[in-house]
Amino acid sequence: MSSSITITIDNQEIQTTEGEFILNAARANDIFIPAICYLTRCSPTLACRICLVEADGKQVYACNAKAKEGMNITTSTENIEKERRAIMEVYDVNHPLQCGVCDQSGECELQNYTLELGVDSQSYAIKDVNREAKDWGHLHYDPGLCIVCERCSTACKDMIGDNSLKTVPRGADALDAEYKETMPKDAYAMWNKLNKSVIGLTSGEDMLDCTSCGECAAVCPVGALVDTQFMYKSNAWELEQIPATCGHCSAGCQISYDVKHTSVSDDTKKIYRVMNEWNYVSLCGAGRYAFDYENRVEGKDEAAFASAVEAFNKAESIEFTSTITNEEALILQKIKEKTGAKLVNKDAYAFKTFLNNYSEVSGTKLYGNDLKATHNSNFVVSIGTALKSDNPNARYALNNSMTVNKGAGLYFHPVKDPIIEGLGKSIMTVEHAPLQEEAALYLVLDLFAEKDNLPADVKEYLASFHSEKTVTVTETIKEEVIEMVTETKVNEETGEEEEVQVEKKKMVPKKVEKDVVVDDNALLAVLGLDDKFMETLNKNLAKKDTFALIAGPDLYNHPNSKNCARLLGLIEKCTDFGVTMIPTLTNTLGVSLICDLDETASGYTVGYNTKGDFTLSALGNGDLDMPAMNQQEGTLTSINKRVNPTNAALPYNGYVLNDIANALGLKAEFTVDYTAQLPEDAGFKTVDFDSLPNHYENDGTEKRGYVLENVKVKKSTNQKVAPFGEDKLEGTLVYLANPVRQFSEFTNKATNVDEVSGVYMSADYLSSSDFNEGDSVKVKTDNGELVANIVSDNKISGEIVLLPTFDSNLNSEALFSGYRFSSASIEKV
Repeated sequence: MSSSITITIDNQEIQTTEGEFILNAARANDIFIPAICYLTRCSPTLACRICLVEADGKQVYACNAKAKEGMNITTSTENIEKERRAIMEVYDVNHPLQCGVCDQSGECELQNYTLELGVDSQSYAIKDVNREAKDWGHLHYDPGLCIVCERCSTACKDMIGDNSLKTVPRGADALDAEYKETMPKDAYAMWNKLNKSVIGLTSGEDMLDCTSCGECAAVCPVGALVDTQFMYKSNAWELEQIPATCGHCSAGCQISYDVKHTSVSDDTKKIYRVMNEWNYVSLCGAGRYAFDYENRVEGKDEAAFASAVEAFNKAESIEFTSTITNEEALILQKIKEKTGAKLVNKDAYAFKTFLNNYSEVSGTKLYGNDLKATHNSNFVVSIGTALKSDNPNARYALNNSMTVNKGAGLYFHPVKDPIIEGLGKSIMTVEHAPLQEEAALYLVLDLFAEKDNLPADVKEYLASFHSEKTVTVTETIKEEVIEMVTETKVNEETGEEEEVQVEKKKMVPKKVEKDVVVDDNALLAVLGLDDKFMETLNKNLAKKDTFALIAGPDLYNHPNSKNCARLLGLIEKCTDFGVTMIPTLTNTLGVSLICDLDETASGYTVGYNTKGDFTLSALGNGDLDMPAMNQQEGTLTSINKRVNPTNAALPYNGYVLNDIANALGLKAEFTVDYTAQLPEDAGFKTVDFDSLPNHYENDGTEKRGYVLENVKVKKSTNQKVAPFGEDKLEGTLVYLANPVRQFSEFTNKATNVDEVSGVYMSADYLSSSDFNEGDSVKVKTDNGELVANIVSDNKISGEIVLLPTFDSNLNSEALFSGYRFSSASIEKV
C-alpha cells in the first residue's frame, strides 16, 4: 500500500500518497494546474502538454509525473507560461468561429483556457484540410471542432472498455520547418501530433458500433462530439441542473438532470440531457439517454384515489417492484404492519434470502466490497452475472482494473460475451454450463483459499478432486558433444601450414522426454477447463495482490442458492477476495433491508408498478397514477451500500404513495419525512433528507448520502456447505437478460433508447440454424410460452438465446421458474 508523503506545490506543503500523479495531488488540494487531455481514472496520454510544471528544477508533465517525498513543485515559470500560451494559440488555429451556435458554448474548455491564459492574438497558421462532420448514430462528430485531446478514445478504452474510437490520419500538410526552430518545444511537439490526426472509428465502418454509453461525448472539452438528440436544442446557460441519482440499475450513479421550459409557448419543465461527474463516475446508455420516462398527470383523480384507499384496506397482498425509493419501501412496510397485508417483491425476496444465507457464514449483514474497491484491485473474478447488462458500472470497474491497474480477471458465465472478451488479453472467460455456478465458486476456494483456514469438511471435499497423475513432458537440456573439426596449423618441423583434425567440445540443445508427477484437479474438467487454463492463470496472477469478486443475480434464484450464498461467505472469510453482490434492480438492496417480505401473494392484491387487482403505476397504465423516479425526492440504496439522495427533475401533479399512507392513518407531510426513520438495525442512519450531500470533492471523495453500516450478525453454528449439484440443462437454452441500455419498462418508455424487443440470437446461433432475423418464433419451456420476432444481437455469441424483461408485453419471466436459464424449444410460427 502506498505511504503518505509530503510535497510542496507553490510554497504550499500538502499531503499525498507516494506515486500519485502531481496533477491529482494538486487538484485534491485545490491547487490549479491547467490540463485538457487528462482524465482522473484513465492513463495519461500527454496529448495537450499544457500541465507542464517544474519539479525539483526539472520541467515535467503533472499528469504523468509521480510525487516523491520532499518534492518541490512550481506550477508557473516564464518558460512554462510561454509554452502554455503557445499551446492554446495552436489549439485556436483554424478552429471555427461558431461559438454562438456551438452546443458546447458556455461550458467549452477551449473558451475557458483561451480566456484564462489571455490569448488575444495568433502567432501561428497552417492551411486547413476538409474535415466533414459525421453522423455516427447516437453521436455527431465534427472534426472541424476537434482538438484531438484524445479524451474520447481514452475514456472509451480505459473507463468503458469498448475501444471503439482511435486517432486516424488527418491528411494535412506538414508543419513549416521554421516552426520547429522558433516555437516553444512542447507546443511544437503537441502541434505536430495534432496536425496529423483526427478521431475515427476503430471498426473502420461508417457507423459507431458500441454499447452506446455516450461517455465520449460527455468528456469532450469542445463541441466536436455531441449527443445527436441534444444538438441545437439548448444553450448550456439556459439549463437548470438538478442533482439526482440514476434510477435504472443498482449502480446508483450520480447524475444531474438538465432541465428548462419546453418552448416559448409552453413553460412545462422538460429534461434536455443528463450529465455526470465523468472524472469520478461513468454512465451507461440508459443512465445518459433514458431520461424522459416521466408520468405526466394533469391533476389529482379523486375517485381513483378513493378506490386506491379502499383497495389497500381490503388487500391481502401488496406486490411491488424495486424501482421505488427507500422511503416508499418504508411506507409499504408500515402499511403492512397496520393492515396485516402480505408484502411481496420477488427479486428483493430472493436477494434478501441470499444475503441472510451469506450472513450465516460471513457474520455481517452485507457483503464486504464495493465497485470502487473492485476498480482499485488488480485481479477480479465475476460469477453469476451477465456483467455488461446486469450492472454496466461493474463492467467498467472490471475494465478499469485491467487497463489502469494492469490487472487481470476471470469471467465465469454460460453466455459467450464478445464485449467482455474484448476487454483485453488478461481477461479469461470460462463458458461453463448453466447450473455449474457452484462448481465455479468451489474452484475459487480451491485455487485461492488458505486450506488451513477452511472448515475441515470443505478442505476434505476439495481434496477429493485432487489426485496425482504422471505426464510425459518434453524438456530441452544442454548436452556436451565432441566433434572433429579441421584446423590449419603450422608444422613445427617443416614450417609449412597443414590441415589437421582436432577434437572440440560443444554444448548442444537436446530434447528429452521424462515422466513427472503433477496435480490432477478434477474441478477443472467439471467446468470444461484443462491444464492450459492453469498455466495462463498462473501467468496472469504474477504480481497481483488486490483481489475482488463480483457475484450476480444468476446465483440468487439458483436451485442451490443457499449453498452459493454460503460459499461466497467462505470465499470472503478464507481468501483475499472482497465480495460485491449485484442487486437485481434499482433499489433491491434497500427494499431487502427495509421490508419484511413474503414469498408469494394471495387473495386480493394491490400492485405497485406491477399488475394487481388494483394497480398503482408510474408508467401511466394502472388504476391510479404514481410519479416516476425522475419526479420524486427520496433515497436509493446502491450496489456500493451507499444511501444516495435523488431529486425531482420534473413536476408531478397527482397523488403519491404518502397520500395513501396518510389516508390509512400514517402521518407524514412529505415522503422524505421518512428518510430519517429508515431502520438503524439494518445499517441506515437517522439523517434528514435535506442534509444529505450529493457531490464529489476534487480528490474524488464521494460526498453522496452516506454509507450503510455493515451490521454484525450472529454466525450460524453450522458452517457447512454442500457438494455442488450435478444437474444439467439439456437442449436449446434460453437466458433471462436484457440487451445493453435496457433495464425495465421505464427505459423501454424513453424516447432515445430504442432497442427492439424480441428473441435475441447471436450471429453464431443464426448461422447454424434455420432461423433468420425477423422470423416470428414460439419459445416454449415447461413453465410457459411466448411468440416474438428474432433480433440479431452482435453483443452476444454462442448458442444461448436471450429473452428480455424490459418489455412487459413479452412476459418473458413467466417462462422461468426463478433461475435465469431454462431448457426450451424454439420453432417458427
